[in-house]
Amino acid sequence: MANDALHQTILPELPGGLIPIEEWRLPETSVHRSIKGAVRNAWGQLRAGIAPDNEAFNSLDDLPVLSQLQLERFAPDRDYARMAMLLLESVEESAADNPVTFLVAPPFSGIHKALQALADDTHGASRRLITPPDNLLLSAGDARAWWDACDLTQPWVIPELSAFWLRHRSGLELIRELLKRVAAGRAGEGLVGCASWCWQFWSHCLPDARFQALTPAPMHGELLGHWLNDLASRGNRQGVVARMSDSGLWVLPAAPDQLDEGQKTASLLRDLAALSRGIPGVALAIWQKALRARPEEEQQTRERQDDHHPATRPACWVAPLEKLSLPSMPVTTGRGAALTLHALLLHDALSEDRLELVTSLPGHELALVLNRLRRADLVAFHEAEASWRVTPLGYPAIRRQLQSDGFPVDPF
Repeated sequence: MANDALHQTILPELPGGLIPIEEWRLPETSVHRSIKGAVRNAWGQLRAGIAPDNEAFNSLDDLPVLSQLQLERFAPDRDYARMAMLLLESVEESAADNPVTFLVAPPFSGIHKALQALADDTHGASRRLITPPDNLLLSAGDARAWWDACDLTQPWVIPELSAFWLRHRSGLELIRELLKRVAAGRAGEGLVGCASWCWQFWSHCLPDARFQALTPAPMHGELLGHWLNDLASRGNRQGVVARMSDSGLWVLPAAPDQLDEGQKTASLLRDLAALSRGIPGVALAIWQKALRARPEEEQQTRERQDDHHPATRPACWVAPLEKLSLPSMPVTTGRGAALTLHALLLHDALSEDRLELVTSLPGHELALVLNRLRRADLVAFHEAEASWRVTPLGYPAIRRQLQSDGFPVDPF
């Protein structure tokens, strides 16, 4: 019953729902993550009871990575329009005292894209989309005039508050003015998405401003397993089967009651939840990188079996986390890389011109820093927005490095 109750609360687009920000807790890692040899020792004891056709592969070289088509089948992205509707329902259930609700989330939580979808009236619940002006370097008077010109009489949405300011002495007024209006109850009914790093900055700048904030619940291992299986169920109603490539232990399905007697589960989901800090987009990116295809001959055999057994779920292998080549911070002298990464997290995304403004790095030096970070897969340039962002695969290493360097980090 406990597992059934848990699964009923899990939604593929909003796993775990929304919680007050003060209730957020970092998922714990497993003992296996600390003792790397534990699975190998356990595998030696289990091996005798596993049939040869169920044995794992010893080398990742024998297992090709999944194609884009396979990734869309096994590990698709979320439906952000559906996520937007679920956010609205969750916000209404929270019954906040202030008509303006802040949704604070770590990077890659999907809040930005979901709130952006609210500008589309496809589902009949659209809100007025408020976008920032091109010029963010405004005086206090100019900021007041800009907000006065905004129509806040109808329900509105700001997908990402980070886009309304620059960490510059002349780039703070738009958010200051908005927060004043929200505190005074003069901002109408609104929904504000805010990156956790931006929230940390403004919470420090305005310690007396107390706004009720909600955040997506972190994904612990069991929740993560249900979520990944539900995503895959979009294209495969039965979900998928995933097993460790080095031990043969089961990863998906994650619930013990969905496995046959004697089948053992791996600790990978718990470790993945901790490595990703419970952030859906980061966990999904690492999961996609860890998935491996079966050899072609075996896949063809399984497809022939599936013709006679429609309920058979598609299967793949999962590489151990310690064998993945995840991005790491390059060895560098100076603080240019750290300043750049911190700025990108504060503002969610920045053009090169604005990066130069907020970091005070000369243009030629910034270009070299960005190129080095890009080659390390820590940042990526998005053509449609003409802006730079950190990558979900690089985020864990970036956050650890910034914290080690003494930068203020987000509360997640």
